[in-house]
Amino acid sequence: MDNTFFIKVGQIVKSKAGRDSGKVFIIKDILDQDYVAIVDGKLRKLAKPKKKKIKHLMIYKDIINIENADINDSYIRNKLKDYS
Repeated sequence: MDNTFFIKVGQIVKSKAGRDSGKVFIIKDILDQDYVAIVDGKLRKLAKPKKKKIKHLMIYKDIINIENADINDSYIRNKLKDYS
């Protein structure tokens, strides 16, 4: 079964497992049917996203447009400030 059916790039997620549990991230890229790349602008920046299993994420309905070329880490931190 494809786990990425409801997931989109730019969607807000919260980690349920691992060292980063409880932290909020944005999906930067969908890698395959089980994994996504996530960023938060602090520990996981756009240059080095974290590979995370989808089953370890709680998915929010909110989506932030990160497809623009001028997006940087401070923009992501400001957008995630409301969710922390």
